[in-house]
Amino acid sequence: MPRWFQGSRCLNAVRLDNKVVVITGANTGIGKETARELSRRGAEVVMACRDLQKAEEAAKEISAETNNKVTTLKLDLASLSSVRTAAQQLIAQQPKIHILINNAGVMVCPQWKTEDGFEMQLGVNHLGHFLWTLLLLPTIRNSAPARIINLSSVAHEGGQINFDDIMMDKNYDATRAYCRSKLANILFTKSLDKQLAGTGVTTYAVHPGVVQTELGRHLNESTNRVIHDSFHFFGRFFFKTAEMGAQTSIHCATDESVTEQSGSYFSDCAVKVPNSKAEDMEVAEHLWNISEQLVHQRYN
Repeated sequence: MPRWFQGSRCLNAVRLDNKVVVITGANTGIGKETARELSRRGAEVVMACRDLQKAEEAAKEISAETNNKVTTLKLDLASLSSVRTAAQQLIAQQPKIHILINNAGVMVCPQWKTEDGFEMQLGVNHLGHFLWTLLLLPTIRNSAPARIINLSSVAHEGGQINFDDIMMDKNYDATRAYCRSKLANILFTKSLDKQLAGTGVTTYAVHPGVVQTELGRHLNESTNRVIHDSFHFFGRFFFKTAEMGAQTSIHCATDESVTEQSGSYFSDCAVKVPNSKAEDMEVAEHLWNISEQLVHQRYN
């Protein structure tokens, strides 16, 4: 069945032989298709996922197809303890990390809390990845030139960072919480770019497009039935496939031109201007400082 809004495809033929790529949430959807393509290009891919069984099945499938090494790692971004354990294991296994793609996420879920008491969408989409990235940064910096790619969304335009109610305990709304977490992804990307200036590590925030994947699995629990049914019905016609949703991540991971565009927001394999809220460096700095406090980890 044809889809109408598939967007741009990454057309470069850059090889990634002898490069190590780490992707969170790579056992399904956009992450899996990103892993497949980067493995085709010669990279050694590490799939860091919450569901290790599904990750191992996906890794075997991709490795058999590409003839390249694909390994797995248990990572639950809703648990800071799991993040620290996974980072420690990864660093022990991989002396170099050339590309980190923070792809995993949760979307419009009910008012759940992470193991550490964080609002689930902020906890997984931002804080888990924030800690994960900080712990891996010494290895990434030692691997320069290297890249960090954070999956955001055009939904960031509806986001608002309220530091007086950072966990939305007073007024939770699943959609606003998701938008807020995606805004945090761009602000984190811009802060990272500032922190890493001159190190040879570049950063990118990516809007993959509107993709019908398992990310929408909680819609039925947090929205009304009409929205849930419409999402899945119209998705067959208007949403990107997971393969096409992966194209901008692949572009930012491979294209030589993007090294001059660190800290930028990409959509359809091109730089786009995000909402002005995503370019407020005062908010970005405040979010960075709060995030360090919440995850008990500072960037040195």
